[in-house]
Amino acid sequence: MSPGEAASLPGPLAMVTGYFDVLRAAHIRCLDQLRRRAGAAKLLAVVLPVPGEYLPQRARGELVAALRMIDYVVTADDADADRLADFLKPVEIVRLEAADARRARELKEHVHRRQT
Repeated sequence: MSPGEAASLPGPLAMVTGYFDVLRAAHIRCLDQLRRRAGAAKLLAVVLPVPGEYLPQRARGELVAALRMIDYVVTADDADADRLADFLKPVEIVRLEAADARRARELKEHVHRRQT
């Protein structure tokens, strides 16, 4: 779904943004917690671009869309995600970009350690 299409989603919504590159168990735990907190609100995931990605943004969006706790997925850039949040006024916004970047760094370090 595009940011323009997402602007017409019915509320209430909870929104999570992240890279989801590579999708990990920590993502599932976080999304499950958000799903429980959101109650009746629909859960919108915004998949953002990331430099040095392992998977293309569209593929990451398809993976996130397959998760049972996610109702809608949008692939967007940071500015679109911010505009979307301003327009939709979600009941909660969770930003996973920093955690995703940390996890990617840890994965790379782990792989490098295993190779030496």
